[in-house]
Amino acid sequence: MAARGTAEEQEPLLGNQGPGSRSSEWDIVETEQHYRSRWRSIRILYLTMFLSSVGFSIVIMSIWPYLQKIDPTADAGFLGWIIASYSLGQMVASPLFGIWSNFRPRKEPLVISIFISVAANCLYVYVHLPPSHNKYYMLAARGLVGFGAGNVAVVRSYIAGATSLQERTGAMANTSASQALGFILGPGNIVWMIQEDSVKVSISMKAQTELRTPRRASISIATPLTMDMYAWTREQAVLYNGIILAALGVEAVIVFMGIKVLSKKTGERMLLLGGLLIVLIGFFILLPWGNQFPKIQWQDLHNNSIPHEPSGARVLYFWKLPTGNSSEAPTGCPIEQSWCLSTPVIHLAQFLVAAALIGMGYPACNVMSYTLYSKILGPKPQGVYMGWLTASGSAARILGPVFVSQTYTYLGPRWSFGLVCGMVILTIVLLGAVYKRLVAFSVRHGRVQEEA
Repeated sequence: MAARGTAEEQEPLLGNQGPGSRSSEWDIVETEQHYRSRWRSIRILYLTMFLSSVGFSIVIMSIWPYLQKIDPTADAGFLGWIIASYSLGQMVASPLFGIWSNFRPRKEPLVISIFISVAANCLYVYVHLPPSHNKYYMLAARGLVGFGAGNVAVVRSYIAGATSLQERTGAMANTSASQALGFILGPGNIVWMIQEDSVKVSISMKAQTELRTPRRASISIATPLTMDMYAWTREQAVLYNGIILAALGVEAVIVFMGIKVLSKKTGERMLLLGGLLIVLIGFFILLPWGNQFPKIQWQDLHNNSIPHEPSGARVLYFWKLPTGNSSEAPTGCPIEQSWCLSTPVIHLAQFLVAAALIGMGYPACNVMSYTLYSKILGPKPQGVYMGWLTASGSAARILGPVFVSQTYTYLGPRWSFGLVCGMVILTIVLLGAVYKRLVAFSVRHGRVQEEA
């Protein structure tokens, strides 16, 4: 039965196997000209996704120094809102573009969304010109860029409708790989590395402190985590995490390419389950353990000495925080986070192994979710459904960082990653409950006909 299930999942949905092929299920004949035409359109969409990711990569690393330059009243809390506005705009736009693509030619929402993105980026370039309220113009610009990025729902719905079951997984993997390549090859990280000195100067001590507070909700938890665990400066954390993220991007592209081969042997459901298990293992490895603790950051107003602990007791390392106009930033785990005194350090090797596993499992889950979703929906307009799926992902990117950062700040990494492990386990349980129902529409429809 397992072998039969895998074979059924590879049956054509649209009846298009290749030039001149004929489907016994839908009785559709595809000419070689049509075959080339639809694949030309699909490849153009690959390019669209790639360029969109490149543009995102160029801008994202410059937001904070640009914000401080155009509006000194903006703090790290407002930076969080600006970053979140992109996902909020995408969440609103995705269902709207999806509905539009169901009732009108898909090129209409695609073209309009691209014009919106171009106009929004132009607004972002000139937000320094108004005499006041510049930060609000930047907020609007990033929200509109996210709104334009809602076209990803249209792209995926088009690809779902323009590919057969056999072609679907590979096409979805190529779409995600195009996005990943854009993030890797986009010069965002390179620009930051070239301008490292100027960026360092622009981050004031006040901002350094604010970035440590819970108001940094939408900022990646990797930065504060590595600063707390390894006493890295913010510049070191951004640089090293940028390198890690670039490596994970390369890993994701490799995973996307491997999925195209593995899915033919194991099926999409098994790959989705396997990806979730790998993600679970990755977050489980991140749980702190052992008897080595992070270095503690403490404001000692009297002296700079390191206090001595009795023999056998835990040794605490303290730093006197800089005062006045010093540009030296504090390092170590802030004493204000009470969990720093009782939570073991997450070793660097532990962090890197976990990142590699999560970087392997997440891309597999991402592609398989879209692929299975489109196959289950069947031969119907999928714009609205893809819009809601994209919107749900955008909502997670808004609420997820808020939840994780708040939990991390007040309870520490043990609770943060432990709760994430619980969510992944719940997802695996739900997947197991509906596992047998996650089959292509054509397969399910055929079975219903046989039973009738």
